[in-house]
Amino acid sequence: MDTHVHAGLPKVDGPKVDGWVHSIETGGTADGPGIRYVLFLAGCPLRCQYCHNPDTRHMHDGTRTAAAEIVAEVAGYADFLKRARGGLTISGGEPLVQPEFCAAVLRGAKEHGLHTAIDTSGFLGAHADDHLLADVDLVLLDIKAFKESTYRALTNVPLRPTLEFAERLSLMGKPIWLRYVLVPGLTDDIGEIDALAEFAAGLGVVERVDVLPFHKLGEFKWRELGIPYLLATTEPPSDELTGRVRDHFRAQGLRTA
Repeated sequence: MDTHVHAGLPKVDGPKVDGWVHSIETGGTADGPGIRYVLFLAGCPLRCQYCHNPDTRHMHDGTRTAAAEIVAEVAGYADFLKRARGGLTISGGEPLVQPEFCAAVLRGAKEHGLHTAIDTSGFLGAHADDHLLADVDLVLLDIKAFKESTYRALTNVPLRPTLEFAERLSLMGKPIWLRYVLVPGLTDDIGEIDALAEFAAGLGVVERVDVLPFHKLGEFKWRELGIPYLLATTEPPSDELTGRVRDHFRAQGLRTA
């Protein structure tokens, strides 16, 4: 994998839509199907306790970049990405903090025949108009909890906007890969998981559920930023617990990974 900042992108002419880019990964395999060009944007309104990229909280944590520069670089990988059954994924941070920039990059990717995805919490789903979503083939939707009190404690924002976005995607027939981070003592309540599984199955567009075991690989970033890390003593979930949670999603007819 090649993870890098964008400093060497080519200069190109075109409509001037700028965004704040945190980093780029040109060989991503965990953010959608195939091998992907993953664009990590800066800026996020959530304050998730387990965030592994707290250095993307503010847009100015990134580097100002023209959408046309990103599209030009993506174009250089287009043939390879198509052969690898991959494409472009815009992640973050929270990409929908910068909807105009996302829309410009997505449009450019589609003009080069690429599969496109966004990885979002859905909290700012109202920022994604139908024009933007028309250029999105897949939504990686992070529903971090399913009880309002749990969600607020975990993220510091309300849950309802994310659920409304999921329901809107369902009405549009837009494919979703649901992502759920399993944190012992925080998001492992089986009743809450069952309610989420029932909701997800009812959407009719969830192609798979990724149950992601909590890890602390980003803890060092919290220390570097001087932010208290509340999960310092929390251990990753056991394989047994992770498997059991996947079984609860499967019980609703959902495919898990």
